[in-house]
Amino acid sequence: MNFPQFAFNNVKRNASAYMAYLFSSAFMVMIFFSYSVFIYHPQLKETLMGAMARSGMSIATYIVYVFSFFFVLYSIGVFIKSRNREFGILTILGAEAKQINGLIFLENMMIGTLSIVIGIVFGLLLSKLFLLICSKVMDIDELPFYWPGKAMLLTILCFGVLFFTISLFTLLFINKRKVLELLKGSSKPKQEPRTSARLALFGTVLLAIGFVSLHVGTLNPVSLIVAAFTGIAGTYFFYSQLSVWMIKRLQRSRQLTWKGINLLWMSEMSYKIKDNTRILFLVTVMTSLACMSVGFVLASKQTTEAAYKNNPFAISYTMNDSNHLNDELKEIDEQLKEAGLTFKQATIETIYNKISASEKSYLQLVSLQQYNQFALEMDAAPVTKLSDGEAMLVQSPEAEKKNADIQGTTIGIQRVNSVQTIALKQRTDAIANLTWAGRVLILPDQDYEAIKEEKSNNNNAVLPSIHYKTINEKGIPGQNDPETKVGETLTTWNKSLMDQGKTSNYLTARSETYFSKKNAMALFSFIGLFIALIFSFSSASFLYFKLHTELVVDGIMYRSLSKMGLSSKEMNTSATRQIALLFFIPIIVAAIQSLVVLGPVLNYIAIPYVRGPVFLATTAFLALQIIYFLIIRARYIQAVNHNMV
Repeated sequence: MNFPQFAFNNVKRNASAYMAYLFSSAFMVMIFFSYSVFIYHPQLKETLMGAMARSGMSIATYIVYVFSFFFVLYSIGVFIKSRNREFGILTILGAEAKQINGLIFLENMMIGTLSIVIGIVFGLLLSKLFLLICSKVMDIDELPFYWPGKAMLLTILCFGVLFFTISLFTLLFINKRKVLELLKGSSKPKQEPRTSARLALFGTVLLAIGFVSLHVGTLNPVSLIVAAFTGIAGTYFFYSQLSVWMIKRLQRSRQLTWKGINLLWMSEMSYKIKDNTRILFLVTVMTSLACMSVGFVLASKQTTEAAYKNNPFAISYTMNDSNHLNDELKEIDEQLKEAGLTFKQATIETIYNKISASEKSYLQLVSLQQYNQFALEMDAAPVTKLSDGEAMLVQSPEAEKKNADIQGTTIGIQRVNSVQTIALKQRTDAIANLTWAGRVLILPDQDYEAIKEEKSNNNNAVLPSIHYKTINEKGIPGQNDPETKVGETLTTWNKSLMDQGKTSNYLTARSETYFSKKNAMALFSFIGLFIALIFSFSSASFLYFKLHTELVVDGIMYRSLSKMGLSSKEMNTSATRQIALLFFIPIIVAAIQSLVVLGPVLNYIAIPYVRGPVFLATTAFLALQIIYFLIIRARYIQAVNHNMV
């Protein structure tokens, strides 16, 4: 048997151990290859979003490749550590350091080559489906299958270099170790986990600083950086100090600790959390990033859909220029009729005026009479009579969620030489979308006319607008529905007139706004979801690799306990609880971190929906984690059961 055959047999004999690493690496190769297939598609440059889609996918490819490097490096390091005893025996039998290094190098390259082959094969089999999904999500013409020669060459080259580099780098893990140290492997006795009350308190303070920097004061880049650093550092101290400290405090309760098998699994848990601090920290960070990514995508999608559903006006037209007004209104009417849409229309006049709540806050004012007439024509609820010195603030549901600059029972209206204080009432109604900000302040007629008189010298302050409401709406339209088509046509026509300087009147269409936002988010959503899936899969792999390295020691421990009378059922229960805590503690921590971070960040960029998307994202990752847990638990219990007497 020659040396390459010896290396091959080693891999073959350790197939069960290397299987998860092999498939995890192949999964990374497959994702990288799939992205490359999309990037090099010959028809992509002919599509409207081609350049942007290619750039976005290229960034995703870089992220996958960099992440793959660290993933493979960690995985190889874990498996080499689990084989220390084997390398020690080879050394005693006369193997030289360079021969052991050669063995490790050959084994890693064999697994790497097989990973590349499996990844590319599965990537080819799923490439048509991947291209179809990309086309649908990004709303571009369907991309047909082609033979991805460039993508295959790039994948082979990149991952060939990756596995070759890491195979050389991992030799540093073994060549300086002494024979006795290798023979002990991972069976060296563990010291009792120690914690420091000061470090636990320090970690708590770091987490508190991160929370305060996000939720107190105005959010800015500095506060985000502070929150990121303190949150990540605090998470590490949570696992290394605070969680172990909490378990040791629980162990002091005899009523809890001495009940059933609690003594066994709680004692082991303090060791496992301390030993797995880095892996739990890494899994939590990855899961948090994945949850935030999915939560952001879902929140953006929900906000975009809600903005469409809560806007009753298919077309809104603000009139700043009366020179060609009749011709433009005629064009709008003709386009709506040609599309076969039946609609109501109404005109209203507003005044753009500063309020004293904030130096940067402005509102559009409307008279009570005009508002009630407009509401009557648009089937909305009118406002009851306002007394002198009163005003009604009407906000759309989105504006009401994200605007917090108007609070209290009074509001100040900026006049020419003074500020007029008015008693404030508030109401939420979708009709407020008659303004771009979704807020309108209704004033008694006499107050409105007085302000309008003051604004007579400022032509831009008074803004007449006409709004079109379609009849018999059927929810969000499709890309090819009449409302979508006419909205796109009219906005393109209006933009062309404005670019040519032929008008200053401004037209918006809710369907065009909806699909432009949806298409802009589609690419980032697609990339974010795939990156999140990679993080989820990799976090489960990390936990599996760590449990596998501890399997020898755990097997010896459970064998000794079985001799003392521990039943298989009790052993299974104890092991299940320990594995469950390792799998699900990071999910809980990640969910809390996602909610804490995403809330202020999304509010800062005017996305009011937070809890629902974070809950859905966390639930999805929890479901995936449960599947991983059940699979890995079954393999772990099966392996440990072999050691029972």
